[in-house]
Amino acid sequence: MKKILSASWLIYGATGALAGYLYWYFIGCNSGTCAITSSPVNSTLYGVVMASLLKGSFTKEK
Repeated sequence: MKKILSASWLIYGATGALAGYLYWYFIGCNSGTCAITSSPVNSTLYGVVMASLLKGSFTKEK
């Protein structure tokens, strides 16, 4: 649990959330039929998940 709440995970999560929201705001989906980009919540959560996966791929195991 301590590993998930570290500062680097929070920074990556916040950056991913911001990137997801900005993607929705500037690009988004005009018709509303896109599953991820039709809602700012979906897009923001998707950004958090993708940033966490990216962070996890560069983390070294001890």
